[in-house]
Amino acid sequence: MIELADVFRQYEPQYRARFGDRMLPSHQVVVQAVRHCRTEQLGGRIYLCSHCDQTHYSYHSCQNRHCPKCQANSGQEWLEKQQALRLPTPYFLLTFTVPAALRFLLRAHQKQLYNLLFRTSAAATQQLACDPKWIGGKIGMVGVLHTWGRNLIYHPHVHYLVPAGGVTERGTWQVTTHNFFLPVRALSRIFRAKFREALRQTAWFDDVPADTWQQEWVVHCKPVGNGTAALKYLAPYIFRVAISNRRILKVANDKVTFRFRRSDTGQWRTCTLDALEFIRRFLQHVLPKGFVKVRYYGLFSPGNRRLLATVRQALTDAIPCSTAAEASNTSTQVQSATSQQQADEPLCCPTCGQPMRFVRRLRPRSRCPP
Repeated sequence: MIELADVFRQYEPQYRARFGDRMLPSHQVVVQAVRHCRTEQLGGRIYLCSHCDQTHYSYHSCQNRHCPKCQANSGQEWLEKQQALRLPTPYFLLTFTVPAALRFLLRAHQKQLYNLLFRTSAAATQQLACDPKWIGGKIGMVGVLHTWGRNLIYHPHVHYLVPAGGVTERGTWQVTTHNFFLPVRALSRIFRAKFREALRQTAWFDDVPADTWQQEWVVHCKPVGNGTAALKYLAPYIFRVAISNRRILKVANDKVTFRFRRSDTGQWRTCTLDALEFIRRFLQHVLPKGFVKVRYYGLFSPGNRRLLATVRQALTDAIPCSTAAEASNTSTQVQSATSQQQADEPLCCPTCGQPMRFVRRLRPRSRCPP
């Protein structure tokens, strides 16, 4: 199978020769990490099979959050940790997208404007939710930043997972109407206004075309099931990288061909790019060092966890016993999945399937990526 690491190994010298003076340090770190992931460069362990006398090498992973190999199985661990936040109620997925005219600005000032995108979209949602006409209370939000479209184009947007209701000033839980959370047109206009006012405080406001503030901004909302189902729905958004190895189909004649699923039809299509353009598109989705791409607001913020426990108990008492038991069983299954998987997967010989014996460690050939 062709991997992203293969593209980097073959074309990084050409890419660095053309764009090296403009490569960000974070981009250089990612390229080196992906190239060396699970190779002898990072060291590892040697195992011996006592049954067939075969020697096997297990190389270390780079653990970089943009590496397709390292992020492929991280979702289950995140799901375990999120069970403390799960509420036994329907959930919605909100998506906030900025107009195309703003994308160049976000790409040029990622850390500052990604933070602004989070802050203004969350504030707009909280403001509208507090209106008694809709929910009239404080809501919970789990947000995750995405920066790519399906064919690797730059398309920054934020997804929020929100329970269908909120806590009123009286401390009661106010449920939203069936299959409806908030009016998205009104929400998009509040979001646009807050983003504009926040951007006005920066040195980049005058770089935005004036008509950007007159056009309609896109906010999308859809139901995504109960708490457990919703968390499972969100997990891939958190740990997915710009492209997975299985989507890369061919590398030939200095071009990379990969597949993507169209958002409008759901059908698979292929895209062929010059190898250097493919690398450029991938690297523009590398996040700034230390940037937090998953954030918690309202009821889910650390300061409100005590209130969240009270809300959960009230919701559990209000739903039928059978539904509560089903939700509890599902939660238990999710919490134990990773530990059970680890218990059921002893290190076995890939040749004969028998347990292997550890022999010795392999030292890294170069300094491991940070």
